Amino acid sequence: MKPDSTRTEELPIYESLIRERGDVVEEARVVAEETQHQMSLALSGVAPAPQETGAS
Repeated sequence: MKPDSTRTEELPIYESLIRERGDVVEEARVVAEETQHQMSLALSGVAPAPQETGAS
């Protein structure tokens, strides 16, 4: 049987990249959850007015 190649102890490069660059996968998950929550509110008619982001 082939060992599970996704175990954390077998991914030292991935752990090193997380320390250097941050956990992009985790950040994307958080943003996706926030967006999903906002869209649920918008579809139910409870969402606040959208706010613009970025430079003008």
